[in-house]
Amino acid sequence: MTDWVARLGLEPHPEGGWFRRIHTEARRVATPAGSRPIATSIHYLLDRDRPRGVFHRNRSTILHYLQDGGPVDYFLLDERGSLRRVRLGRAFGEELFLAVPGGLWKASRLPPESDYALVSEVVVPGFDLADHAFLTRELLADLFPRHLDDLADLLRPD
Repeated sequence: MTDWVARLGLEPHPEGGWFRRIHTEARRVATPAGSRPIATSIHYLLDRDRPRGVFHRNRSTILHYLQDGGPVDYFLLDERGSLRRVRLGRAFGEELFLAVPGGLWKASRLPPESDYALVSEVVVPGFDLADHAFLTRELLADLFPRHLDDLADLLRPD
């Protein structure tokens, strides 16, 4: 297995896993929340040391491309509380690409058969911390209590 953390200079990500920003477009676009780069991009890695990314959402659309390893499971929770799982992988029935519209809650986790998954992400308009939020246990209990037990391991510790 390639040591992607060292090779790509990845750092621990606040959501879980590892990452490094690899591109910020110089051109900017106006959004309701202010000016943003047209796009930003990162490498994102889940491995056995950091096997999950906790629930979070962003105002922008995020495009995910599986680069190596996998599979990896993504969990998408919409404003009505509908939960959908998408598996990025190379096997029949799995996806190589996932587009997550802005505003959806998203989490990721390596399944037991995976040692790692390297994903590249493009955020359009570009990522800005002001557009990002974590799903807390309290907020999940208020919004979608039926999911609390099943999704507890994909929340940040309080």
